[in-house]
Amino acid sequence: MNRTKRIESILEKYFNDTNIIVTNNSILHKGHNNFDGTGETHIAVEFKKNSKLKLTRLEIHRKINFLLKDEFESGLHSIEIKIT
Repeated sequence: MNRTKRIESILEKYFNDTNIIVTNNSILHKGHNNFDGTGETHIAVEFKKNSKLKLTRLEIHRKINFLLKDEFESGLHSIEIKIT
């Protein structure tokens, strides 16, 4: 399973009944510090919060970063989180 699918699976497992879109944006960073744009190191997460979820935006950000700790330790460089 690739990193994008793994992240999607991790987040959907915790935030059930929430629409989550995970996108690999690594190619957008091609050329930055000699990065060639390959791999799955830059990920964007679009999170559509439902009314049943009683977490603040900050709590959602913290939880996502906590859930993806292992991904950061294994090569994930950055995550962009958009909550709507």
